Amino acid sequence: MAKGTHQYQDDPRNEHILININGEYFARADAKISVFDSGFILGDGVWEGIRLHEGKLAFIEQHMKRLYDGAKALDMQMNVSKDELVQRLYETCRKNKMHDGVHIRLMVTRGIKATPYQDPRVTITPPTIVIIAEHKKALGLAEGDGVSLFTSHVRRGYPDVQDPKLNTHSKLNCIFACIQAAKAQVDEALMLDPHGFVATCNSTHFFIVKGDEVWTSSGDFCLDGITRRNVIDVCKNNGVAVYEKNFTLSDVYSADEAFITGTFAGLTPVKQVDGRVLESTRVSSMTKHLEQLYIKLIEQDHQS
Repeated sequence: MAKGTHQYQDDPRNEHILININGEYFARADAKISVFDSGFILGDGVWEGIRLHEGKLAFIEQHMKRLYDGAKALDMQMNVSKDELVQRLYETCRKNKMHDGVHIRLMVTRGIKATPYQDPRVTITPPTIVIIAEHKKALGLAEGDGVSLFTSHVRRGYPDVQDPKLNTHSKLNCIFACIQAAKAQVDEALMLDPHGFVATCNSTHFFIVKGDEVWTSSGDFCLDGITRRNVIDVCKNNGVAVYEKNFTLSDVYSADEAFITGTFAGLTPVKQVDGRVLESTRVSSMTKHLEQLYIKLIEQDHQS
Protein backbone atom coordinates (compact mmCIF):
# COMPACT_ATOMS: atom_id res chain seq x y z
CA MET A 1 0.00 0.00 0.00
CA ALA A 2 1.42 3.37 -1.03
CA LYS A 3 1.93 5.82 1.84
CA GLY A 4 3.44 8.92 0.25
CA THR A 5 6.98 10.11 -0.37
CA HIS A 6 7.60 11.52 3.12
CA GLN A 7 7.43 8.34 5.17
CA TYR A 8 9.56 8.58 8.30
CA GLN A 9 10.70 6.50 11.22
CA ASP A 10 8.66 7.13 14.36
CA ASP A 11 10.81 8.57 17.15
CA PRO A 12 9.41 8.74 20.70
CA ARG A 13 11.64 11.73 21.48
CA ASN A 14 9.34 13.88 19.36
CA GLU A 15 6.65 13.69 22.04
CA HIS A 16 8.84 15.89 24.25
CA ILE A 17 10.20 18.46 21.80
CA LEU A 18 10.09 22.18 22.49
CA ILE A 19 8.55 24.28 19.73
CA ASN A 20 9.78 27.82 19.12
CA ILE A 21 7.05 30.43 18.60
CA ASN A 22 8.38 33.97 18.18
CA GLY A 23 11.45 33.15 20.26
CA GLU A 24 9.56 31.48 23.13
CA TYR A 25 9.50 27.75 23.81
CA PHE A 26 6.45 25.58 24.35
CA ALA A 27 5.88 21.88 24.89
CA ARG A 28 4.31 20.14 21.90
CA ALA A 29 0.85 19.99 23.49
CA ASP A 30 0.99 23.66 24.46
CA ALA A 31 2.30 25.12 21.19
CA LYS A 32 -0.52 27.26 19.76
CA ILE A 33 -1.09 30.33 17.61
CA SER A 34 -4.03 32.72 17.50
CA VAL A 35 -7.14 31.91 15.45
CA PHE A 36 -6.64 35.43 14.07
CA ASP A 37 -3.22 34.54 12.65
CA SER A 38 -2.86 35.21 8.92
CA GLY A 39 -1.55 31.70 8.31
CA PHE A 40 -4.58 30.07 9.92
CA ILE A 41 -7.13 32.40 8.35
CA LEU A 42 -5.70 32.64 4.83
CA GLY A 43 -2.57 30.53 4.38
CA ASP A 44 -0.73 33.86 4.14
CA GLY A 45 2.92 33.06 4.73
CA VAL A 46 6.12 31.37 3.56
CA TRP A 47 8.00 28.35 4.87
CA GLU A 48 11.12 26.22 4.54
CA GLY A 49 11.97 22.60 5.25
CA ILE A 50 15.55 22.35 6.54
CA ARG A 51 17.81 19.45 7.58
CA LEU A 52 20.20 19.44 10.53
CA HIS A 53 23.14 17.23 9.51
CA GLU A 54 25.89 16.52 12.04
CA GLY A 55 25.21 19.75 13.88
CA LYS A 56 24.97 21.97 10.80
CA LEU A 57 21.92 23.31 8.96
CA ALA A 58 22.34 21.99 5.42
CA PHE A 59 22.39 24.58 2.62
CA ILE A 60 21.08 27.19 5.05
CA GLU A 61 22.15 30.20 2.96
CA GLN A 62 20.01 28.96 0.06
CA HIS A 63 17.04 28.36 2.34
CA MET A 64 17.29 31.82 3.91
CA LYS A 65 17.52 33.51 0.53
CA ARG A 66 14.40 31.73 -0.71
CA LEU A 67 12.48 32.50 2.49
CA TYR A 68 13.33 36.21 2.53
CA ASP A 69 12.80 36.55 -1.23
CA GLY A 70 9.35 35.02 -0.78
CA ALA A 71 8.54 37.30 2.15
CA LYS A 72 9.58 40.32 0.08
CA ALA A 73 7.41 39.21 -2.83
CA LEU A 74 4.45 38.97 -0.43
CA ASP A 75 5.33 42.39 1.02
CA MET A 76 5.85 40.87 4.47
CA GLN A 77 8.09 43.00 6.68
CA MET A 78 10.43 40.60 8.48
CA ASN A 79 11.33 41.80 11.97
CA VAL A 80 14.43 39.60 12.32
CA SER A 81 17.51 39.44 10.11
CA LYS A 82 18.64 36.31 8.27
CA ASP A 83 21.50 35.84 10.73
CA GLU A 84 19.17 36.26 13.72
CA LEU A 85 16.75 33.70 12.29
CA VAL A 86 19.55 31.21 11.62
CA GLN A 87 20.68 31.58 15.23
CA ARG A 88 17.09 31.00 16.35
CA LEU A 89 17.07 27.75 14.35
CA TYR A 90 20.32 26.57 15.95
CA GLU A 91 19.09 27.56 19.40
CA THR A 92 15.91 25.53 18.90
CA CYS A 93 18.00 22.49 18.03
CA ARG A 94 20.24 23.03 21.09
CA LYS A 95 17.19 23.35 23.36
CA ASN A 96 16.04 19.98 22.06
CA LYS A 97 19.53 18.43 22.32
CA MET A 98 19.50 17.68 18.59
CA HIS A 99 22.58 17.06 16.46
CA ASP A 100 21.75 14.86 13.47
CA GLY A 101 18.82 13.21 11.71
CA VAL A 102 16.62 16.26 12.26
CA HIS A 103 14.05 17.86 9.98
CA ILE A 104 12.94 21.43 10.70
CA ARG A 105 9.80 23.15 9.49
CA LEU A 106 10.27 26.92 9.59
CA MET A 107 6.99 28.79 9.08
CA VAL A 108 6.53 32.54 8.82
CA THR A 109 3.08 34.11 8.52
CA ARG A 110 2.15 37.76 8.10
CA GLY A 111 1.02 37.94 11.73
CA ILE A 112 -2.17 38.39 13.74
CA LYS A 113 -5.10 40.32 12.28
CA ALA A 114 -7.55 42.62 14.02
CA THR A 115 -10.37 40.80 12.23
CA PRO A 116 -10.63 37.76 9.93
CA TYR A 117 -10.09 39.48 6.59
CA GLN A 118 -7.57 39.18 3.77
CA ASP A 119 -6.34 42.80 3.60
CA PRO A 120 -2.73 42.93 4.94
CA ARG A 121 -3.50 46.37 6.38
CA VAL A 122 -5.55 44.82 9.19
CA THR A 123 -2.50 42.90 10.44
CA ILE A 124 -1.62 44.22 13.90
CA THR A 125 1.54 42.29 14.86
CA PRO A 126 4.93 41.48 13.36
CA PRO A 127 5.19 38.15 11.50
CA THR A 128 4.54 34.95 13.41
CA ILE A 129 7.64 32.75 13.28
CA VAL A 130 7.28 29.08 14.22
CA ILE A 131 10.11 26.55 14.30
CA ILE A 132 9.29 22.86 14.68
CA ALA A 133 12.39 20.66 14.84
CA GLU A 134 11.79 16.91 14.94
CA HIS A 135 13.94 13.82 15.09
CA LYS A 136 12.95 12.58 11.67
CA LYS A 137 14.70 10.23 9.26
CA ALA A 138 13.27 9.09 5.97
CA LEU A 139 11.98 5.53 6.02
CA GLY A 140 14.44 3.76 3.76
CA LEU A 141 13.21 1.86 0.72
CA ALA A 142 13.88 -1.84 0.37
CA GLU A 143 16.66 -2.76 -2.07
CA GLY A 144 15.35 -2.51 -5.60
CA ASP A 145 12.26 -0.56 -4.57
CA GLY A 146 11.11 2.93 -5.56
CA VAL A 147 8.09 5.21 -5.43
CA SER A 148 5.09 5.16 -7.74
CA LEU A 149 3.60 8.25 -9.38
CA PHE A 150 0.26 9.05 -10.98
CA THR A 151 -0.34 12.02 -13.26
CA SER A 152 -2.92 14.36 -11.76
CA HIS A 153 -5.46 16.38 -13.71
CA VAL A 154 -4.59 19.33 -11.43
CA ARG A 155 -2.16 21.65 -13.23
CA ARG A 156 0.57 23.96 -11.98
CA GLY A 157 -0.79 27.41 -12.79
CA TYR A 158 0.37 30.64 -14.35
CA PRO A 159 2.28 33.10 -12.15
CA ASP A 160 -0.39 35.77 -12.61
CA VAL A 161 -2.85 33.48 -10.81
CA GLN A 162 -0.61 32.04 -8.08
CA ASP A 163 3.12 32.08 -8.70
CA PRO A 164 4.34 28.47 -8.37
CA LYS A 165 7.86 29.71 -7.67
CA LEU A 166 6.81 31.02 -4.24
CA ASN A 167 7.07 28.61 -1.30
CA THR A 168 3.89 29.84 0.34
CA HIS A 169 1.48 28.25 2.80
CA SER A 170 -1.23 28.30 0.11
CA LYS A 171 -0.86 24.77 -1.31
CA LEU A 172 -4.42 23.76 -2.14
CA ASN A 173 -3.66 22.77 -5.74
CA CYS A 174 -0.87 20.48 -4.51
CA ILE A 175 -3.17 19.04 -1.85
CA PHE A 176 -5.80 18.27 -4.50
CA ALA A 177 -3.13 16.49 -6.56
CA CYS A 178 -1.94 14.61 -3.47
CA ILE A 179 -5.49 13.46 -2.73
CA GLN A 180 -5.84 12.18 -6.28
CA ALA A 181 -2.57 10.24 -5.93
CA ALA A 182 -3.76 8.73 -2.66
CA LYS A 183 -7.05 7.67 -4.25
CA ALA A 184 -5.03 6.05 -7.05
CA GLN A 185 -3.03 4.22 -4.34
CA VAL A 186 0.36 5.61 -5.38
CA ASP A 187 2.95 7.62 -3.48
CA GLU A 188 2.83 11.04 -5.15
CA ALA A 189 1.21 12.97 -7.97
CA LEU A 190 3.03 14.09 -11.09
CA MET A 191 1.76 17.51 -12.18
CA LEU A 192 1.78 19.11 -15.62
CA ASP A 193 2.05 22.79 -16.52
CA PRO A 194 -0.74 24.69 -18.34
CA HIS A 195 0.74 23.65 -21.71
CA GLY A 196 0.77 19.93 -20.92
CA PHE A 197 4.50 19.64 -20.23
CA VAL A 198 5.79 17.93 -17.09
CA ALA A 199 6.26 20.46 -14.29
CA THR A 200 6.88 18.83 -10.90
CA CYS A 201 5.30 16.58 -8.28
CA ASN A 202 2.90 17.69 -5.56
CA SER A 203 5.64 17.86 -2.89
CA THR A 204 8.89 16.89 -4.64
CA HIS A 205 10.69 17.64 -7.89
CA PHE A 206 10.90 15.27 -10.84
CA PHE A 207 13.76 14.15 -13.10
CA ILE A 208 14.06 11.59 -15.86
CA VAL A 209 17.09 9.89 -17.37
CA LYS A 210 17.31 9.36 -21.14
CA GLY A 211 20.46 7.46 -22.03
CA ASP A 212 23.30 9.40 -20.42
CA GLU A 213 21.26 12.62 -20.11
CA VAL A 214 19.29 13.93 -17.13
CA TRP A 215 16.18 16.02 -17.80
CA THR A 216 14.04 18.10 -15.49
CA SER A 217 11.36 20.66 -16.21
CA SER A 218 12.06 24.17 -17.46
CA GLY A 219 11.34 25.40 -13.94
CA ASP A 220 8.81 27.94 -15.19
CA PHE A 221 5.94 26.33 -13.28
CA CYS A 222 7.57 24.97 -10.17
CA LEU A 223 9.42 26.06 -7.08
CA ASP A 224 13.19 26.25 -7.60
CA GLY A 225 13.80 23.57 -5.00
CA ILE A 226 17.05 23.63 -3.04
CA THR A 227 17.70 19.93 -3.62
CA ARG A 228 16.59 20.24 -7.24
CA ARG A 229 19.09 23.02 -7.86
CA ASN A 230 21.86 21.19 -6.04
CA VAL A 231 21.29 18.03 -8.09
CA ILE A 232 21.46 20.07 -11.29
CA ASP A 233 24.75 21.58 -10.08
CA VAL A 234 26.05 18.13 -9.11
CA CYS A 235 25.42 16.98 -12.68
CA LYS A 236 27.16 20.02 -14.18
CA ASN A 237 30.17 19.66 -11.87
CA ASN A 238 30.60 15.95 -12.57
CA GLY A 239 30.31 15.77 -16.33
CA VAL A 240 26.70 14.59 -16.44
CA ALA A 241 24.64 16.21 -19.20
CA VAL A 242 21.63 17.88 -17.57
CA TYR A 243 18.85 19.87 -19.22
CA GLU A 244 16.08 22.07 -17.87
CA LYS A 245 13.57 21.77 -20.68
CA ASN A 246 10.00 21.08 -21.70
CA PHE A 247 9.12 17.42 -22.09
CA THR A 248 5.92 15.40 -22.18
CA LEU A 249 4.48 12.29 -20.58
CA SER A 250 5.54 10.35 -23.67
CA ASP A 251 9.13 11.21 -22.80
CA VAL A 252 8.52 10.06 -19.24
CA TYR A 253 6.99 6.73 -20.27
CA SER A 254 9.94 5.96 -22.55
CA ALA A 255 12.59 7.14 -20.06
CA ASP A 256 15.24 4.75 -18.77
CA GLU A 257 14.92 6.05 -15.22
CA ALA A 258 13.22 8.69 -13.11
CA PHE A 259 13.75 10.06 -9.64
CA ILE A 260 12.36 12.70 -7.32
CA THR A 261 14.20 15.16 -5.08
CA GLY A 262 13.39 16.95 -1.85
CA THR A 263 14.96 18.27 1.33
CA PHE A 264 13.52 15.47 3.45
CA ALA A 265 14.68 12.35 1.58
CA GLY A 266 17.24 13.69 -0.92
CA LEU A 267 17.06 11.58 -4.10
CA THR A 268 14.47 8.81 -4.33
CA PRO A 269 14.15 6.44 -7.31
CA VAL A 270 10.85 6.17 -9.15
CA LYS A 271 9.82 2.63 -10.05
CA GLN A 272 6.74 3.45 -12.09
CA VAL A 273 4.72 6.32 -13.55
CA ASP A 274 1.09 5.73 -14.53
CA GLY A 275 1.79 1.99 -14.46
CA ARG A 276 4.88 2.21 -16.72
CA VAL A 277 7.79 0.44 -15.02
CA LEU A 278 11.19 2.18 -14.98
CA GLU A 279 14.66 0.92 -14.08
CA SER A 280 15.69 3.64 -11.60
CA THR A 281 16.24 1.10 -8.82
CA ARG A 282 19.11 -0.80 -10.48
CA VAL A 283 22.37 -0.70 -8.52
CA SER A 284 24.23 0.60 -11.59
CA SER A 285 21.65 3.26 -12.40
CA MET A 286 22.25 6.96 -13.01
CA THR A 287 19.90 7.61 -10.08
CA LYS A 288 22.17 5.72 -7.69
CA HIS A 289 25.23 7.50 -9.07
CA LEU A 290 23.69 10.95 -8.56
CA GLU A 291 22.49 10.01 -5.08
CA GLN A 292 26.07 9.22 -4.08
CA LEU A 293 27.32 12.52 -5.55
CA TYR A 294 24.59 14.43 -3.71
CA ILE A 295 25.58 12.82 -0.39
CA LYS A 296 29.15 13.97 -1.05
CA LEU A 297 27.87 17.50 -1.66
CA ILE A 298 26.13 17.49 1.73
CA GLU A 299 29.38 16.41 3.36
CA GLN A 300 31.27 19.20 1.58
CA ASP A 301 28.68 21.74 2.72
CA HIS A 302 29.06 20.44 6.27
CA GLN A 303 32.83 21.00 6.15
CA SER A 304 32.69 24.50 4.65
